[in-house]
Amino acid sequence: MTQPVKRQFSVYLPVDLIRRVKHASVDADESLSAYVERVLEDHLRRTEERP
Repeated sequence: MTQPVKRQFSVYLPVDLIRRVKHASVDADESLSAYVERVLEDHLRRTEERP
């Protein structure tokens, strides 16, 4: 199974949010990139399922 192509994507976020996301990724035992990808996918999946 091939991995999807990934690109760097820069966003500007409040410093406190960055800190919280970094801590959450450590707590989840995931890399920061993997954590953000999973959280965004989950959020988009939920919002796309709404009627």
